[in-house]
Amino acid sequence: MSKIASLFFTLFLVLCWRGSVAAEAPGLAKEPAGYAAAATCLGCHQAQAAQWQGSDHDWAMREANPDSVLGNFDGARFDEAGVSARFFRQGERYFVNTEGADGKPTDFEVSYTFGHYPLQQYLVAFPGGRLQALTLAWDSRAKGQGGQRWFSLYPGQRFAPNDPLHWTGRYQNWNAMCADCHSSNLQKHYDDQQDSFATTWHEQNVGCQACHGPGQAHVQWAGKHPAGTAYASALDAGLPVDFKAAGSQGLVEQCAFCHSRRQSLGVGQQPGKSQFDATLPATLRADLYHADGQIDGEVYVYGSFTQSKMYAAGVSCTDCHNPHTLKLKVEGNGLCQQCHNTQPPERFPSLQAKAYDTPEHHHHAAGSPGAQCVNCHMPAKTYMQVDPRRDHSFRLPRPDLAAKTASPDACTACHQDQSPAWAAKAIESWFAQPQRPPHYGEPLQAARLGQSDSLGQLRAVIADLGKPAIVRASAAEQLVDLGQPALPTLRQALEDASPMVRAYAIPGFAVLPPLERVNTLMPLLNDPTLAVRDEAVRALAGIPLMALPAERRDLFKAQRADYEQRLRGNADLPGNRLNLSVWLEREGRELEAMAQLRQALRMDPYFAPARVNLVTLANRTLRQNEAEQVLRDGVALTDMPASDHGNLAYMLALLLVERGQAEEGLQFMAQAAAQLPQNTRIRYNQGLLLVQLQRPAQALVALQAGLAQAPGDADLLYALIYLYASTGQRAQALEALGKLQQAAPEDPRLPRLKQQLAGA
Repeated sequence: MSKIASLFFTLFLVLCWRGSVAAEAPGLAKEPAGYAAAATCLGCHQAQAAQWQGSDHDWAMREANPDSVLGNFDGARFDEAGVSARFFRQGERYFVNTEGADGKPTDFEVSYTFGHYPLQQYLVAFPGGRLQALTLAWDSRAKGQGGQRWFSLYPGQRFAPNDPLHWTGRYQNWNAMCADCHSSNLQKHYDDQQDSFATTWHEQNVGCQACHGPGQAHVQWAGKHPAGTAYASALDAGLPVDFKAAGSQGLVEQCAFCHSRRQSLGVGQQPGKSQFDATLPATLRADLYHADGQIDGEVYVYGSFTQSKMYAAGVSCTDCHNPHTLKLKVEGNGLCQQCHNTQPPERFPSLQAKAYDTPEHHHHAAGSPGAQCVNCHMPAKTYMQVDPRRDHSFRLPRPDLAAKTASPDACTACHQDQSPAWAAKAIESWFAQPQRPPHYGEPLQAARLGQSDSLGQLRAVIADLGKPAIVRASAAEQLVDLGQPALPTLRQALEDASPMVRAYAIPGFAVLPPLERVNTLMPLLNDPTLAVRDEAVRALAGIPLMALPAERRDLFKAQRADYEQRLRGNADLPGNRLNLSVWLEREGRELEAMAQLRQALRMDPYFAPARVNLVTLANRTLRQNEAEQVLRDGVALTDMPASDHGNLAYMLALLLVERGQAEEGLQFMAQAAAQLPQNTRIRYNQGLLLVQLQRPAQALVALQAGLAQAPGDADLLYALIYLYASTGQRAQALEALGKLQQAAPEDPRLPRLKQQLAGA
């Protein structure tokens, strides 16, 4: 997997494909596939059903009617930042008048509600089997809490109708972005040729079978046995999910299909099987987590919980949450005191017997916010404007790490007028020897910053089997970017007990010569988990079948075809089209890859990775006119992030210079330099180009600007020597030569430069 592909896997929720299908409105699946009718469970399991009714799972998705719609549709209006809407009803039908995909105000009927608290969203049916989520939502909190109002999920912003973030756009599409976690056995049925859906479910909301698995066999078993019949396991009673046999971590994996940030493998939920047969969880990547593993983006609990000592000790979701109501079993500190008290349960023998809910432990006044366990050990972040969610890593507050990891700390989240250093000193005053062991956030941050010693630090993280698997997998992903020197460590990681570590180590071997790649990765085609097998197939892309042992060719051919089919079934989002194009390119099908990239840009013209890859492929296939136009179209999008815009401007500048249009190229190079001041390579090329165009004064300004950012940059110093030498300024050239020798004494260009300047 290329780096550019891996960066964008965590954006998308991916489901399964069943071939080319005609677009049709979402609805109940025609084939039961082992699922019983949704109401079947209610007859025998009345107590559990009563608890479930009214829960978040019950409210996950409902048809829009007076019983489900919470928002004010009695002519209420919304008007902010150029976004206008009027909400009204006609009998028991609900409508919104707002800007459509054509830019004109139109009446749209609401088909479904989505969720209920602290906000409710609304879905509108569109052609092609699509449901689109309005970006105006109803704040269902009490009025005294600021609720009972319409609000924008993007306050102060207006998106044009052709923007993928517009409510009619690609990133507000229910089928692709959110469906699989709000309905039971959701099958997306995406047709990549027609860009349409025929999405089905077996239960419209999250019902019993979403967690316990398809129940028809259990219904048949129950019909043959009297009520109260004992059974050894759920499997014996016809249910595919046996929570008792799964153990605590197996239970967590069943919840994790939805309650995680992950790359789906395109096969839908797999009740009773390993999580890694359905998804590959995201690592502690910079767009999702702070370097120390604290939540940043919306990550849905699993990735943070699996970092915790509680997870390692055998605590599961249902130790704190009622699995049917989803509510906490106990409110306040009493929840934690179930285990953390003077008589901890026998189930966790390593727990210290101690009174935790006391000022001697939390050092705050009893009953105050600082005395609440969750405020120190589960700090919250608010998403979707009104929805605070707590970090489930249950970490010790470490304000001493704030400067080292650029991560927030729980202490100054409350004491906002103080610094992390102040908080660290306060903790020192409480504990004679505060617990401050080395933390994995430090090596992960070093890797993010590209520090020279990060290789050794990441090796140590992977080697420490006591660290959480998600942390070690994150280190493996970072090591992949370090290339050849990291391969010995990654080779060991291929045999790790954790499928997550194995999966994230595999991409490092995609650059090996074919024979070595085959010898290294072939065993992983038989890995017990689909996530690992998929990564091996991807890394082996482009390998001729004849390079494989004869007895393995048919299997690999089948795995390769299955993998591509699932990629196509997931190509409903720009990032997924990019993944498909990367696969096709590696398979040597460059024209097909380019077609997928063009489609990705039709979905989202701001999606820079697809634009960059398309330019690269167009150049490689001698389509320089297309490459230039793709870059010009990208640079014309002035409201894209400065980093993306600057990179495209730089690429366009280089292409124009290559095509003999140096003057125009200089203009775009200046734009790129302004937007990417840390990229000294731009200043290097800008300086050399200006020298060649005989503009030494401008060249000097460009090179000095680069050296102001990186005084010891060898390439900039080389260009500066070249500038001075070419303009007869020998003394200045010698001075710059001295700086180069000091900054890079092993630079191979030094002997030649000394010789040239000595003879000048």
